[in-house]
Amino acid sequence: MKNRRALRAQIVALLEEGDFPGLVELAGRESGVAPQLLLFLYAPHELLHWRAVEGLGYLAGAYPRQVQILLGRLLYLLNEDSGSFGWGAAAALGEIGRHQISLVVDIIPMFCGFLDEEFSRGPMLWGLGRLGEAHPELLSEALPQITSSLAHGDPQIRALAAWCLGKLRHREASLALQALVSDEGQAQLYDREELRQTSVGQLAWEALGALEQETAAPL
Repeated sequence: MKNRRALRAQIVALLEEGDFPGLVELAGRESGVAPQLLLFLYAPHELLHWRAVEGLGYLAGAYPRQVQILLGRLLYLLNEDSGSFGWGAAAALGEIGRHQISLVVDIIPMFCGFLDEEFSRGPMLWGLGRLGEAHPELLSEALPQITSSLAHGDPQIRALAAWCLGKLRHREASLALQALVSDEGQAQLYDREELRQTSVGQLAWEALGALEQETAAPL
């Protein structure tokens, strides 16, 4: 078993490379990988933060019991009393559910309830987008709250709401998304293993494109 410092260094190297298969392989040999990934959840504007979130999802798919023991901690971080302001817990729970829905299916109603909390709304929208892309049927009750976030005063929230609705393939949001295509508000998004600067309008346009593809898809 590696000492903690050596294990962390190896995890950092794998995250920097985006080597998620390597991360899963390491977790098969070392029991401390999943807890180490939690330590990256406190720096939401860094690429390693988001790759650690995604890494937790991959670990959940391969070794669900390793991640299951972390769920209580993630839920506590979503509690405003924890003082963490949510950080990456909401995003991580969505990513975990994407890869291993059995771990989160029973807590989805409570999980979606955090959309009402300003401190967790952004990462929650990202997490719901990732979860809903794989399991859209489980999030139908959250759609009104997600759609209402398109009118939020913070461009980061509007952008994530647009992105999320595209992932959820929510056609009823088309008109609201069209109204945002010219919105130049700036936002940051982790997608396809990269952290990019974008705009509300760009993500609204991409979401509309996803909805059009869904409409045109053969039955």
